[in-house]
Amino acid sequence: MSTVRNGPLVGLAVQIVLLAGLAGTVGLTAAGWLAGLAYGLVLCGLLRRGLRAVGADRLGPADRVTLARALLVGGVLALVVDAGAGPAPVAVLVPLTAVALALDAVDGRVARRTGTASPLGARFDMEVDAFLILVLSVHLAPPVGGWVLAIGGMRYAFVAAGWVLPWLRRPLPPRQWRKVVAAAQGVLLLIAASGLLAPVATTALVAGALALLVESFGHDVAWLWRHRPTAIAPVVVVPVGAERTARAAAVPVVRAERTRPVRERTARAAAVPVGTAPARLVLERTARADRPAGPTARPAPPAARLAAHQPV
Repeated sequence: MSTVRNGPLVGLAVQIVLLAGLAGTVGLTAAGWLAGLAYGLVLCGLLRRGLRAVGADRLGPADRVTLARALLVGGVLALVVDAGAGPAPVAVLVPLTAVALALDAVDGRVARRTGTASPLGARFDMEVDAFLILVLSVHLAPPVGGWVLAIGGMRYAFVAAGWVLPWLRRPLPPRQWRKVVAAAQGVLLLIAASGLLAPVATTALVAGALALLVESFGHDVAWLWRHRPTAIAPVVVVPVGAERTARAAAVPVVRAERTRPVRERTARAAAVPVGTAPARLVLERTARADRPAGPTARPAPPAARLAAHQPV
């Protein structure tokens, strides 16, 4: 069996072991088991597909750390779904979430130190973070209010909007504040889920997290809007010969008007027998009419003409 299959399948096996451990300690209902198993299967399938797409034959060191985080998120999901039958065990949910958030700062350092950073690893890390925030938002919705789901669903709404508006899919420039806001979401939701704060303080904390997220997404959407591609008028390239032909075709009547009198005079001259006085007169007039306009030479005085005919 290839290594591409080994990595995701090992993760699925670890996910099942984690679910079994939760079932033996705090107890899991069928809903929690099904949610955890479905999550593990989808995670395994998507990870295998991503590795094949980039031509990788194994998980890198940082990818293994991210996979460990993803498996912990699967345990948190099972506990949150299982909370439908009763309150979620905060004593287990909070440590699992805290370890998953702490590992978020580890996989990036491992990738930089080992030189194994890749677009697949960055996407894997981002998807795990987004799903953990969604799960925590679902957990906080009953005590805080349904509006908290906007925190977990905002990133998925942004992706869905990109299917309709292609300019939202353009890459964004690096921005440190975006990373700070993304990391703060998990920490603030974890504090709210711990139950250490009063209900009013918990609501204010979650509202602050939502405000930060709206500001971050709003800044990115505004940047993408300002740099969206605009429609450019098509440029028609006309060959030089075709351009001259088009210009010539645009003035056939004008040229015909200018040349018609000359043709008519020539035709009348051709109708007179050559060699006769009227024919010579018509031809001389036609020649004078066809000469270009301009200054004409002044005729010589009579004395000069007579001198010219005297023998030397």
